[in-house]
Amino acid sequence: MNLATIVALAAEESEHHGNVALETVQYGIIAIVVFALLAFVTMSYRNVANRHANKAEAYARAHANDVVQHAGHGH
Repeated sequence: MNLATIVALAAEESEHHGNVALETVQYGIIAIVVFALLAFVTMSYRNVANRHANKAEAYARAHANDVVQHAGHGH
């Protein structure tokens, strides 16, 4: 055997015929999981202001005189 034959046989053996989509499906699964976790974190902040509505109303009553009442659109 000469060098060219060895290189040709090595290239033939290392040739891989597989389904590339199945080899990379793990990246898609990881991306879906990451985006689902981010969506969960985002949705966990829904309605946060209403959880403390009684504190907001108490603050508004305590500081009602601090608000300057103007008529119109800032005139």
